Amino acid sequence: MDAVFFHQPVMLEEVLFWLAGQKNGIYVDATIGGAGHARAILERTQGRLIGLDCDEEAVEAAKERLASFGPRQIVVRANFADLDMVLRDLGVDEVDAILMDLGVSSHQLDTAARGFSFTRPAGLDMRMDRSRKLTACDVVNDFGAAELAEIFSQYGEEKMAGRIAKAIVQKRRDAPIGTTAQLAAIVVGAMPPRMRRTKIHPATRVFQALRIYVNGELDCIRPGMEAAVGALRRGGRLGVISFHSLEDRIVKNTFVEMAAGCVCPKDIPRCVCSKKATVKILTRRAVKPSAEEIKINPRARSARLRVAERI
Repeated sequence: MDAVFFHQPVMLEEVLFWLAGQKNGIYVDATIGGAGHARAILERTQGRLIGLDCDEEAVEAAKERLASFGPRQIVVRANFADLDMVLRDLGVDEVDAILMDLGVSSHQLDTAARGFSFTRPAGLDMRMDRSRKLTACDVVNDFGAAELAEIFSQYGEEKMAGRIAKAIVQKRRDAPIGTTAQLAAIVVGAMPPRMRRTKIHPATRVFQALRIYVNGELDCIRPGMEAAVGALRRGGRLGVISFHSLEDRIVKNTFVEMAAGCVCPKDIPRCVCSKKATVKILTRRAVKPSAEEIKINPRARSARLRVAERI
């Protein structure tokens, strides 16, 4: 399993620098994936690590990769938004650092059967958690043109959303759209000629939008961050890695709101909201991967790391 499920950990040294400061701490990798970050934290420290992932294949791979660390690690199948419940079930009151590495893993992208990538012909699936019922195939074949256009625009920031949605609806009248290759070809065909010659594949934003919608990815970020901060001891740190502007905007705004104190109007003589800051933002600007890392791992180019400390 270890050789099959591989995920190149993004900004590994930066994550260790910001989060792995407690030699005997309790760490949480809330999106453990291929356990690259988790393994490095266990090697760098003498602490314990709790790993979460909603992907069953990731959980099994992580258990295998971390087995040599014995009781210092435990891996649970769960969504990071349910972190508070997981820790409660494990009898853990507070932890020292938490990492949330958002988005899709290299394994999910590279495994054709998962249907995440237009570069690998396969059935349209895109579920990270295969216990979820809705697939990308369901969305593409059952949703109306207006619904599809909204998904492509909102989650993929696709300028040709309406045009692509109409092309999909027209094409599926002949036969259901069942594969990644079919969908990619329809998207490319719907694009004006000038927009087909770009650095990124014309179907990239549509596939991103479908994946985000099918997995409800953006809906989990804020609840997950709130659960994470609630689980940190004072001085504990939360680091979040995002891979596109939609994710990063939510992460940034959530940290800003958590770091803000009173939000009462300035003309009120005394505070009535009782809001107190819960974190201090440590990264004034998002940390980006180095040029050397991007050269080795091109998928890291869009990664952004933000870190805050519980106060």
